Amino acid sequence: MLILAQMGKGRRHRALPLWQQTAEDVRAWLAVRGEVAAPELFVSHQRRAMTRAGFTYLLHKHAQRAAQGCPSLQEKPVSPHVLRHTCAMMIYQATGDLRKVSLWLGHADMQATEVYVRADPTEKLDALDAIIPPALRRGKFTVPDRLIAMLHGQ
Repeated sequence: MLILAQMGKGRRHRALPLWQQTAEDVRAWLAVRGEVAAPELFVSHQRRAMTRAGFTYLLHKHAQRAAQGCPSLQEKPVSPHVLRHTCAMMIYQATGDLRKVSLWLGHADMQATEVYVRADPTEKLDALDAIIPPALRRGKFTVPDRLIAMLHGQ
C-alpha cells in the first residue's frame, strides 16, 4: 500500500492511503513524469511544485472540455473544494460513518464533519421511509343545501 503524505490546512500532517490500483497508477505517473527537484506528485510546466491556482486552472480547463460531451457540466460548479466535498459525500454514503469522513478529510473537530449528515439526501429518504403514512379513507364531498341557496341568492 502506498501512502501519500502532505502538510494540510492549519499545518496539520495528512496521510492519504491509496488503493492498490491507484498506487500503481501513481508509480506509473512518476515514471512518465521523470526526475524533478520538487517532491510533489504534480508539477507545473516549469517542473516546479504545482500551486493551488495551477491545479484550479487545469481543473477548469478540463471541466470545460468535458462539458462539450456532457452539457450538464456547464451548469455545475467544478472546483477543488467541490471535489473534496464530493469525495466526502461518497465516503459517507459508502460507510455511513462520520468518523471515517472526518478522518479522511483531516478535520480536527467532528462538528466540521456534521454538515455531511445534513447534506446527504439518503438520510432524508431513510427518515421518510421510517414514518408510517396515515391511513386515509376516500370520502365523498356533498354541498349543503344552504350553501347552494346562498350562492344562488347572489
